[in-house]
Amino acid sequence: MAYFVTGATGFIGRFLVPELLRREGDVHVLVRAGSEGKLAKRAATWGAGDRVKPVAGDLSKPALGIDPQWIDEHRGEIDHMFHLAAIYDITASDEVNELLNNGGTTHAVEVANSLGVQGFHHTSSVAAAGLYEGTFTEDMFDEGQELPSPYHRTKFESEKIVRDECVRPWRVYRPSIVVGSSQTGEMDKIDGPYYFFRLLRMAGRLPGRVPLLVPNLGETNLVPVDFVAAAMDHIAHVPGVDNTAFHLVNPTSQNSVDVLETFARQAGAPRLKQALPKQAMSAAMKIPGLQSRVLPGVGVPAEAMEHTEFTCHFDSAHTQSALAGSGISVPPLDEYAPVLWRYWVENLAD
Repeated sequence: MAYFVTGATGFIGRFLVPELLRREGDVHVLVRAGSEGKLAKRAATWGAGDRVKPVAGDLSKPALGIDPQWIDEHRGEIDHMFHLAAIYDITASDEVNELLNNGGTTHAVEVANSLGVQGFHHTSSVAAAGLYEGTFTEDMFDEGQELPSPYHRTKFESEKIVRDECVRPWRVYRPSIVVGSSQTGEMDKIDGPYYFFRLLRMAGRLPGRVPLLVPNLGETNLVPVDFVAAAMDHIAHVPGVDNTAFHLVNPTSQNSVDVLETFARQAGAPRLKQALPKQAMSAAMKIPGLQSRVLPGVGVPAEAMEHTEFTCHFDSAHTQSALAGSGISVPPLDEYAPVLWRYWVENLAD
């Protein structure tokens, strides 16, 4: 068994590769020229020995910038190719999303086709569903949904590239909002609920126990990165489920305010009381100066406020079926929220 991985040192990748290393075979990793040392340090933490093989390349170049001789030498030898390299940032520009999400996927599919891999595994996102309303199943894709940001658009379009251009068997993984490890809390950046942590910590310093009034922020869906990596590894090796999408989500949707309440308890903040319609927040955000001064001041980008909720429920029947009997499932947030909060305080808070 042999693997090829793009984005191996990225957030999900650094958890996926150790899962692959528990199996037999080498793991070939795309790495930019000059970054081999960074990969070597990461491989040492994995205890990989010489099983992690660097492959010089560039996500932005045709065929990932890989030496054609390397592709010729490994044609027919790579069983699974995992494409994780992308931009995961709702605030990123259209140009960056286009280059890394669409361009990178086009080049990765080109390599997968040339190598003749047995399976191409593409990391997409539930953002591909855009603002669809209702239940979005794993069999659904182009439903005419509105795609409200460059991130949503390129997640949809990059998945379409896989569906249209990959001639090898493929599987698509659509994680929801990925947070830190449920075991260690490890997280690489401020994203999702982390945008609100600074505000919650500030609220924890308020005197008294007067509830904090917050708007209705709708439904959200969080999954820890170790679940995502373990699920991807397992599903990739389940036979007979090619050309299928998998929703790596919490099967039970979560109310956004309930999620923030969970972290408010860690911060020692007053109880949150959902007492305002979301329209009140939308109207407040139109007040001159609020977006540019107030929201960044508490660590919340305006883009994050605009996309705080999911408009649909993500059915995960295919995922649950593929994971049956594996012991892999999403743990309750209450069980690992303290770990996430502690890691943020010690490593990410400013």
